[in-house]
Amino acid sequence: MTQPFKTIALIGKPNHDGANQTIMALHGWLAEKGYRLLVEDRTADGLELPKDSLRDLASLGEEAELAIVVGGDGAMLGAARVLARFDVAVIGVNRGNLGFLTDLSPDGFEEPLGKVLAGQFQTEFRFLLEAQIYRHKRLVASNTAVNEMVLHPDKIAHMIDFSVSIDEQFVHSQRSDGLIVSTPTGSTAYSLSGGGPILHPKMDAIVLLPMFPHTLSSRPIVVEGNSLITLKVTSNTEDLQITCDSQVALSLKPGDEVRIQKSAYPLRLVHPPCYDYYQVLRSKLGWSTKLY
Repeated sequence: MTQPFKTIALIGKPNHDGANQTIMALHGWLAEKGYRLLVEDRTADGLELPKDSLRDLASLGEEAELAIVVGGDGAMLGAARVLARFDVAVIGVNRGNLGFLTDLSPDGFEEPLGKVLAGQFQTEFRFLLEAQIYRHKRLVASNTAVNEMVLHPDKIAHMIDFSVSIDEQFVHSQRSDGLIVSTPTGSTAYSLSGGGPILHPKMDAIVLLPMFPHTLSSRPIVVEGNSLITLKVTSNTEDLQITCDSQVALSLKPGDEVRIQKSAYPLRLVHPPCYDYYQVLRSKLGWSTKLY
C-alpha cells in the first residue's frame, strides 16, 4: 500500500516539558521510519533538532501532508485555525487536560499512529466559523474559530446590548453578558459549560447561546450551518470584544456590525481506525456505562 503521508509536521506546546518529551520521541520514531520531518519553529525552541527542518505554521501547511499536534485542545485549536487553509491532515497527541480533539496517548502513540501512517484511519471534516467586523460599512478585522466566537465585554459581569439577525432576518435584541456562537466541535467546550446542547460533529448546525441574559425567556437556538449571523452592537459600552477560541480577541466599538458564518476552509482531522465519538464523550464527561 502506498504511504498516504510522506512529509510530516510536528507542532507542540512551546516550552512545555511533557510536550517537548513527546515531540522528541515522535521525531526519533518517525525518523527511523524514513519520513521527511518538519517542526514548527516555536515548538523547536530549546530542542536539539535540525535547523533546516524548522518552519512557521503557514509553511508547514504548504509543505506537510500530515501535522501531528502535541498538547491539549488549546494547542490543537491554535494550529487548526492556520492549517485548515491548506487541507493538511491533522491528528493530536494529548498533553493537556480533557483533550476532546487529541486522540493519541503520549505513552502509547506508536501502535495507533502506525496504523494511521499505513493508511488505516478515519477522516472527518470539522467546519470553522469566520467573523468579520464592519465599521461604517468597512471591513476592519476578521478571524476564524474552530470552537466558538464569543461576543463579550472586557469587564467581568457587565451587561451589553446587541441585536441578532439570521440570514438578514431580525431575531431579537438582547441584554446580557454576551453571546456564544458555537460550531458542533465547540459544543463540548465553552458552550457546554454555559448549558448549551452537545451537537454531533457531523451536524451542519450552529449554536447561539446567550450568556446570563436579563430575561427568563431567552434560550439557546440551533440554526442551519450555512446561516449568516449578524450581531449589531447597540450599547455605548467601550472595550467590547469578539473572542475566537479564547485565543484571539477582535476589538469592537459601539455601532459595529459582526458577521459570522461558516469558513470556506474546513479542518481535516484523521483518527485511528478504533475512534468512537461516543466513547470520547463517555471518557471525557464521565458518563456511566452501567445503570448500577
